[in-house]
Amino acid sequence: MKIVEQYLQDIKNTLDQIPLDHIEEVIHILQKARLDHKQVFIMGNGGSASTASHFVCDLAKNTQRQGWPNFRAIGLTDNMAIFSAYANDEGYENVFSQQLNNLLQPGDVVIAISGSGNSANILHAVELANSKGAVTIGITGMTGGKLKSLAQVVIYVPNYRIDQVEDIHLMLEHMICRALLEM
Repeated sequence: MKIVEQYLQDIKNTLDQIPLDHIEEVIHILQKARLDHKQVFIMGNGGSASTASHFVCDLAKNTQRQGWPNFRAIGLTDNMAIFSAYANDEGYENVFSQQLNNLLQPGDVVIAISGSGNSANILHAVELANSKGAVTIGITGMTGGKLKSLAQVVIYVPNYRIDQVEDIHLMLEHMICRALLEM
């Protein structure tokens, strides 16, 4: 039981360190994207890919309100054919940037989820998005990695346990979608 109690305490302590204004800024950016009919691209690797897919689903479905535009949310991890084609032909480090290169418009939003903040494919995509006039959001953990300084807005989870970082990333996704529903 001590392991469970410590795990929960670590989560609570980490949550207390996340600046709420960063979460609120992401909510504001996403609400503006919704009202301006901009696309929202979300990506991640491994557990973060799962969170990215979950975020796309919740953003597209669970934020619908009568009289408001729906989100134009696109998961860059979800089309295995295009993902594996780019990985095979262009290199794994380009799987997200190549997809963005085809679809991204100025003012679109790119959300990069990375526990370490150092995944090459995430960093390449954020660099491309920045160069094309997109709004970039990084959701990261551990030290924040390079993503912490590369993304325009960052929600940094100051925790070095990847399982807890991923738990909090999913909580953040749910908090953001709940706020967007209830605005």
